[in-house]
Amino acid sequence: MKEIVLDTETTGLSVKDGHRIVEIGCIELEDLIPTKNKFHCYLNPERKVSEKALAVHGYNDEFLSKQKKFKEVGEEFLKFIKDKKLIIHNAEFDLAHLNNELNLFGKKKIENTIVDTLILARDKFPGAPVSLDALCKRFRIDNSKRTQHTALIDCDLLAKVYINLIDQKEPTLNFQNNIQETKNIDLENFEYYQKIIRPSPEEIKNHKEYLKLHLKKNYFS
Repeated sequence: MKEIVLDTETTGLSVKDGHRIVEIGCIELEDLIPTKNKFHCYLNPERKVSEKALAVHGYNDEFLSKQKKFKEVGEEFLKFIKDKKLIIHNAEFDLAHLNNELNLFGKKKIENTIVDTLILARDKFPGAPVSLDALCKRFRIDNSKRTQHTALIDCDLLAKVYINLIDQKEPTLNFQNNIQETKNIDLENFEYYQKIIRPSPEEIKNHKEYLKLHLKKNYFS
C-alpha cells in the first residue's frame, strides 16, 4: 500500500488572514518503507512572510520571490498524491492551506483519505505533549537536524513517528509480489526500527534466581 507523508510551511497561521504556502514536502511510503519518490517545492506566496513564521522556517521574502507560484506546480502535486492516503501531523492546518491554494488555482478540495498523526497521538497518549519534537523524544527518534522547520525533514521524522504510533515498528514486506520493484525503495536512507520487547519484573526476578542457581553450580563443578 502506498501512502504519502506530507508537510507544508506557510507565511503565517491562518488562511483567513491571507497567509499562503511557501513550501510543500511529500515522501512516498510503500508498505511503510520510504521509496525514492518525493515531491518538494518552494513557493512564491506573493505576500510577505510574518516574523513568527520566518523564525520557524527561515525562508525570507527575497528567497521566496524567486520561486515558482503554486499554479505552476499544482498539477504535478495533485498527480503525486492522487488516490493515496495522506499522513499529516495536525492535518487541519495543512489541509486548510492546501485547499486554499487549490481554490485559488481553480481546483477542487483534497478528497484523499487522511490520517492525522496528531489525533492518533492524542488518543494514544492522552494529556501528554504530542508535538512532532515531543513524539520524536518519546520514540527516541533523532531529530537533531531539525534546527528549523523544513518540510522534507519534518516528513522524514513524521514517517518514523507514524510507524511507531501504529505499533508497526518493523516494515511490512509484501512477498506476494515476488518481483517487487526494490529499485524504488530508498534503502540507503531507510532506518530499520526493530521492535524491542522488554521483560516483565517477574521475568527479571526469575532470570536472576536462575543465574544464582546455575552459575554457582557450573562454576564449582
